[in-house]
Amino acid sequence: MRAFHAALGLCVLVLLWQAGTAGFSPPAYLLPSPLAVAKVFRDQWDFLLAQSLVTLSEILIGLVAGAVLGAGTAFVLAASPRIGPFVWPTILILQALPVFVLAPILVVWLGFGMASKVAMTVLIIFFPVASAFADGLNRTERDIVDAVSLTQASHWQALVSVRAPLALPSLVSGLRVAAPLAPLGAVVGEWVGASAGLGFVMVQANARMQTATVFAAMVVLAVMTLLLRLLVDLLTARLAPWARDGVRLHPERRTTQTVSSWRSS
Repeated sequence: MRAFHAALGLCVLVLLWQAGTAGFSPPAYLLPSPLAVAKVFRDQWDFLLAQSLVTLSEILIGLVAGAVLGAGTAFVLAASPRIGPFVWPTILILQALPVFVLAPILVVWLGFGMASKVAMTVLIIFFPVASAFADGLNRTERDIVDAVSLTQASHWQALVSVRAPLALPSLVSGLRVAAPLAPLGAVVGEWVGASAGLGFVMVQANARMQTATVFAAMVVLAVMTLLLRLLVDLLTARLAPWARDGVRLHPERRTTQTVSSWRSS
């Protein structure tokens, strides 16, 4: 039902767009009609497909690498809490820098190929995942921590077997936030310097005032963003179904299960 409502709303938006362009007749270089954008897909579908695959590969590699790096960093800092106060300020400073400032530097360092775009995507994905997972690891309820301490479990054992599984809903939330941001990193990198990709198509088309082509590339990016979010939800439902909706057991029940698992081991 939710998908139906979303599709219905999108259809209404497209119809209003078409009616507006037909009624007010703005210049095509200012606002092309949906029919003009559809004509671009019809005439240049093979070109758009090839460029989409370039951008999609950058997005997927950057998303996976950024998620692994972010979750790994949060886990390491939780395992070594003494170094956290020294590392997190540096991470915050890097996150505070605008992506348009970092993109030219990455292109200079890594070149005009895929590496600079993947690195840009990693930087954008890294912080939401790292901060969300770190927050989940640091917010383990006190009664659970006290129950685990009764089992004589080490800090590492408690982190791996108790705190990390309970922090999975937070990690999932971070991934849900990060996934729609992944295309931004790749496209910004392509805007700064590239020879292929949807960002490259948008820059070249904009310079030639081919606004319909720019809109077509934007439509493809929007579809990619929705599919990435859907992919995260599907993987979460399959690999960690209990964390998908942040479902958490009642504190007393979790405490009992935690103590029982450690005693049985």
